[in-house]
Amino acid sequence: MHSPQSLRGVLAPVITPFTPDLRPDAERLVHHCRWLIGQDVGLAVFGTNSEGNSLAVAEKLVLLDALIEAGLPANRMMPGTGTCALPDTVELTRRAVAHGCGGVLMLPPFYYKDVSDDGLFASYAEVIERVGDARLRIYLYHIPQVSRISITLPLIERLLHRYPDIVAGVKDSSGDWNNTRAMLEQFQPLGFDVFSGSEAFLLATLRSGGAGCISATANVNPAAIATLARDWQKPEADARQAALDTVRTAFQKFPMIPALKATVAHFSGDDSWLTVRPPLVKLVDAQREELREMLESLAFAMPGLARI
Repeated sequence: MHSPQSLRGVLAPVITPFTPDLRPDAERLVHHCRWLIGQDVGLAVFGTNSEGNSLAVAEKLVLLDALIEAGLPANRMMPGTGTCALPDTVELTRRAVAHGCGGVLMLPPFYYKDVSDDGLFASYAEVIERVGDARLRIYLYHIPQVSRISITLPLIERLLHRYPDIVAGVKDSSGDWNNTRAMLEQFQPLGFDVFSGSEAFLLATLRSGGAGCISATANVNPAAIATLARDWQKPEADARQAALDTVRTAFQKFPMIPALKATVAHFSGDDSWLTVRPPLVKLVDAQREELREMLESLAFAMPGLARI
């Protein structure tokens, strides 16, 4: 069962700033995370939209240490720790637990095709046993259109039966509401927290007893998303959801990570944010102008965001 300290509400897979020579920029990351926390949004660093799989384990460890040393609240963090290699996943997860992070978001080991539920169970179980810490809270990361691996309902059931106090929840980024609803109906009553992978499903998730969302656009529209998460039972909730959907649609017309970075660059006045690691490429000038015009037509703003 989740405790009052459980991660709930809205978290952002925090975009990762890079220097011109493509090194992670810890100072800018801390600055952006402070702004997000100030908007009542938690920190799912090293997620998909963090370019998490373009970061080395050593880089992630340094960045996580920097966030903690900067005084950001560990209990609001859900760092992504799932990798292809078991030892890497264990090392990252141990560091997150040692820092007191509220949980970890764990991709299944990807790359190999046709991986069985038996293999996935063995992988998660091995990580849990090797970390060997009762404080560990794992949120499974279901994003089959990217990982090419599904976290099935029978697998969740099996993991919950074996590790009921460790396997805390799931982020369902499948985009399939029927799948999210099945997770909610089957496992949320057991205290297993279901997060949607987009704010497009936030209101439906909350109305079905879910925990919230972990969404890319929480990097740029955090206050509005967090407001719906807090006020979802109020009469204006449907209108708030519709407004969120309109903003989300604008971003989805572009490659998401470069679009998020271009938006932060524009509203902070800091073009350093435009940098992405290959194989990603930044938006071209025409795309940036089109996105800017779309957001301007929506009266979109990022209040309080400032250049470092």
